[in-house]
Amino acid sequence: MKAKVVVGADGAFSKVREALQIPADLHLYPQGYLIALLDAEISMGEAKYFVGKRTILGMFPAAGDKVYAFYMIKAGSYERVKEQGIAALQESWIAIDPSSEPIFRTLIDWKQTAFMLTGRVRPPTWVADGAVLIGDAAHAMNPHASQGRMQAMVDAMTLADLLPECLATNDYSAEKLRTYETARRPQVTMLQRLADEQVLFLNTANPVIAFLRDHVFSMLDHNARLRYRVLSTKAGLRKEPPFGMMDRLMAAGFLPDPLARDMAAGGVR
Repeated sequence: MKAKVVVGADGAFSKVREALQIPADLHLYPQGYLIALLDAEISMGEAKYFVGKRTILGMFPAAGDKVYAFYMIKAGSYERVKEQGIAALQESWIAIDPSSEPIFRTLIDWKQTAFMLTGRVRPPTWVADGAVLIGDAAHAMNPHASQGRMQAMVDAMTLADLLPECLATNDYSAEKLRTYETARRPQVTMLQRLADEQVLFLNTANPVIAFLRDHVFSMLDHNARLRYRVLSTKAGLRKEPPFGMMDRLMAAGFLPDPLARDMAAGGVR
């Protein structure tokens, strides 16, 4: 098979990247997620996300009256969790969210579950002559950023704008394709750094860091400007970090925010 441009969109352990002999800095995080597809035995109108001491449990409504659940566990511990039994896992979930017990009880087979490894990928380049990497193959990041699929789609859109020009000029060189990489790298680099920062605060077992994290969550409830900055970042609309140093001090409650009620002040450039 031949193609004028090969697009590698085959994940963090990309075989296309390997075939192109593009090295990558692959960082695997010490925690991953046990994911499960459960039945919506009770109505679930919105997502739930619980964060505690080195504990995360999330639940999202899914198609077909299903619930997609994810539960943070240590990397490499999936088989050990299975050995402890389904009942033990259900009890752990019920202790976090008793109201969702009917949903948790629909887990009856380990085939409903899988383990999701988390990692960050940083290759020195995303392009080669006649080839380009997109999505996780180019820039996998921790799912705390909520941007894996979204940034892959933005990659595809950016590349789609460039490829007609490549076809017209018959130029598929790395130099030409680097226009796509130059346009995309700043945002994904920012998101990778943000995701790593969130790993520090959300995955922590340190009571001081956890206290600060929970305090920031509480402050955001009363600050429309900063809350909108978080939302616009999670929506993939920001190309710059959501918080500067002053914003961080305001989010932590160390400084007052005169624009706290002004959502427009947190707008996206």
